[in-house]
Amino acid sequence: MGQGGRDSGIVVPEQWGERPGAQGRGTGSSLPPARRSDAPGPGSSLPPARRSDAPGPEEGPGRGAGSSLPPTRRTGAPPLHGTAAGAADRPRTVGVISPFLDGTFWSPVLQGIHASAQQRGFRTLVLRGTPFEVHAPSLAGEQVDGWMVLIELHGIEALARAGVPLITVGTRAAEVDCPAVLPDNRSGMRSAVRHLIEHGHRRIAFVGHFDAYDVRERFASYKDTLAEAGIAFDPELVIRSDNNWYSGGQGAAPALLARLPACTAAVFGTDKNALGMMPLLKAAGVRVPEDLALVGFDDIVEAEGVDPPLTTVRQRFEMMGSAACDLIASMIDGERSPPASVHTANVLVVRSSCGCNTVQDFLDTEDGAPEEDAGVLARRMVELLLLPRSLPPDTPPTDVWPAVTSVIDGYFAALRGAALPSAVELACACRQAVGITTDVGTLLAAVRLLGQLHERRGAPLDAAARRRVEAFLELARLAIARARIEAETQYVQQLGVLARTNHDVSFALLGGTQQASRSLSWLETTTAVWSCLALWEDPAARTDLVVAGAYSRDGSPTPPIGSRCRLEAFPPAEMLPPSANDGTHMVMLLPIRSARRDWGILVLIGPTPVDMAGDEGTVAIWGTLLGAALERDALLESLSARHADLQKAYGIERALSETVRELGCPLIPLLPGVLLVPLVGMIDGDRARQVLEKVSEGVSRHRAFCVLLDLTGVPFVDARVADTLGMTSRAAALLGARVYLVGVRPEIAMSLVGVDLGVLATFSSLSAALRELGPAGGRARKAKRRAR
Repeated sequence: MGQGGRDSGIVVPEQWGERPGAQGRGTGSSLPPARRSDAPGPGSSLPPARRSDAPGPEEGPGRGAGSSLPPTRRTGAPPLHGTAAGAADRPRTVGVISPFLDGTFWSPVLQGIHASAQQRGFRTLVLRGTPFEVHAPSLAGEQVDGWMVLIELHGIEALARAGVPLITVGTRAAEVDCPAVLPDNRSGMRSAVRHLIEHGHRRIAFVGHFDAYDVRERFASYKDTLAEAGIAFDPELVIRSDNNWYSGGQGAAPALLARLPACTAAVFGTDKNALGMMPLLKAAGVRVPEDLALVGFDDIVEAEGVDPPLTTVRQRFEMMGSAACDLIASMIDGERSPPASVHTANVLVVRSSCGCNTVQDFLDTEDGAPEEDAGVLARRMVELLLLPRSLPPDTPPTDVWPAVTSVIDGYFAALRGAALPSAVELACACRQAVGITTDVGTLLAAVRLLGQLHERRGAPLDAAARRRVEAFLELARLAIARARIEAETQYVQQLGVLARTNHDVSFALLGGTQQASRSLSWLETTTAVWSCLALWEDPAARTDLVVAGAYSRDGSPTPPIGSRCRLEAFPPAEMLPPSANDGTHMVMLLPIRSARRDWGILVLIGPTPVDMAGDEGTVAIWGTLLGAALERDALLESLSARHADLQKAYGIERALSETVRELGCPLIPLLPGVLLVPLVGMIDGDRARQVLEKVSEGVSRHRAFCVLLDLTGVPFVDARVADTLGMTSRAAALLGARVYLVGVRPEIAMSLVGVDLGVLATFSSLSAALRELGPAGGRARKAKRRAR
């Protein structure tokens, strides 16, 4: 869940305090692998981002899921310069347009942008969607001094025409001449292939999804590296996967298995392809790395926790975000000749799947080493925990592991028979170690390194000293196991809090009232600081927004409900909380849509999406749920309006029925001997008997030979009424008259099937009846009889 207490300065919801570590990641934090941060560590050996002033090869995103963008071209466009209107009245702001806020690519990039913006005193405003989807450059146009567009570029031409500094991140725009920040895919794959070649491999396969441009970049580097080593390229060793995900690796497994044992190693376009394939390789009896060495690309969270741990190329997406913010800031500050592209470096992270054993190799380097003092030992233990990173020479080991000296002091105390560190001190030291690495093998190797010290010193131990040392080392191993279990327990508790929070939000949005969803009170279970929901005044024009709900945790003012705001000025800068204006918190704008409608914009201000929602994807889920709630409310309003209309129509119909009932059964002498009985409205049993009585009476009084029952105004005739009509026909026949039904529709005719109607006949309309029964009709009938 989000760690908002100590670092963000906001009030944490009550239930978030139920778990250990709710106040943020401190020195002793021990998040398990699934919550690992990819922020640069003390031992990062990555070079800084590389700037290129000359257009280089077209490059695509280096994210795990890949991109399907084709190679792009650059054409001329007006230079980008100047700042947005009203910049003097507000903090300088960088705008980020990203289709997603979560994932191995999106989330670290946003974190890198926000961290760099904070250092510069800039505000970060994030719009979720493509430039086209977020109505760029209109939405927040007067709030932003420079734009960064991530990956998806649909609509970027309109954004470029706004004349505000513009760059792309993870891809290069085809139709717009603007700088780009890109990952260095080629050098990353080159290091991976070279590493396998150094292991002696010559038959190296490439597995990847070639629809993704970044994978094609990596494949090109794979071929070039083989050529540099004098290894002939073999097309049979190229295996295409269906996608960049786990399923893509699973689908490609049979093809790679068919190439064994001639193929001894494989590089993958993405880690997820590699991780998806590894279980199938094991199931087929292939040993990794003994039978097949594997190297991935991206270094996603799961790469460290598989068996064996996956050697991979680590993409530093937070570095890409930081480089992007630095570039756009320089353009906002007036740099007139920005570089055409900035490339962010990556590094090969060596684990076990390639055939290396980094921990054992590290321990072996200590064999035969000279006697070490406590300071040297502390550095070696920290370096072991940081593998495969290194500890910079000028960084004291206690900066990374503050309590490492307590562990070493405990060892020497056991050696001398002095008092050992307390259980609390040892537990604290082990929690800190788990915060550096969660790999159990590496943690236990650190204890083993400590236990080998007396052997490397060449000083034999007496039996009592050996027992004391072994007892202390066993205590250290037990403390590490407990710290690791504590980390897993904490993670499970975090998942529980996340589940409860999501339940509360979902229930408030989907199970509550319209007032509850629009008031944004459901945000109280999150760490959001400020929020505003604005709906389109005219959904077709989409030029103005009307505030429908607002929320403020810290007491900052909110826009009045019902107030209007132009699209370009939204969100209203004068209403934003201080934490947004000073750059402490990120400002996120989420378009709210449902399957049938574009509703408006939700503004969220708070820590990063992970800290605000508890995981990477939940903020987007909030937007989806809110759109569904608005759709539900609109549907209920529509149903309520229709219900009112139906009630009104029913009232009118009832009044008409009562009027018709009052009229009874009117008899109209239409022609000599012809009676018309117009019937309107429903005919129930009572009214059917009334018709029978009136028809019998009318035939006798008017000496009629023909009765026309006009059913045009009757909506429905059931079986009982049909029987009554049959009785009326037979009664009239006894009096010497014939009954005709006029205006019988198909649905009424069906209800008369099987009813004994006597000599009752039908006419389709009253005009047809008059033609048949009038004087002309009578003459025609006489002529027919004479002819016979």
